[in-house]
Amino acid sequence: MATSEIRDGDMLLARHVTADEWDKGGLAFFSQDSEFLQVGMWNYESGKRLLAHTHNDIPRTIQRTHETLYVRKGRIEARIFNEAHDLVATLVAGEGDILTLMSGGHGYTVLEDGTQVLEIKNGPYVGATQDRVRIES
Repeated sequence: MATSEIRDGDMLLARHVTADEWDKGGLAFFSQDSEFLQVGMWNYESGKRLLAHTHNDIPRTIQRTHETLYVRKGRIEARIFNEAHDLVATLVAGEGDILTLMSGGHGYTVLEDGTQVLEIKNGPYVGATQDRVRIES
């Protein structure tokens, strides 16, 4: 299946990268340079040397929180909503999959006992009442 994008018109809501992408060699980024959260993966053979580096202080303006999920074990169902809170897509993410949430809304259902998901998002976190609006009850 590889990489798929979920859109509402021109707006990118989510990007789903399936586990088979890990089999490709080298460095691959799935995000665009302009996106708030940069998401990529490495796949190198033993002995590959990645040169040490630092990152420069660069002022950035972040308008919204982006989330990336890595499904380490198990499966989840992800519900993807547009900015008007309408359900746009439902997908299943399984072991090794990556799901990046860019715009709109999202909700999840755990499909297997023992499911483990790593969630990464930009911060700082300003608290539940300021940072988000519930669209499902």
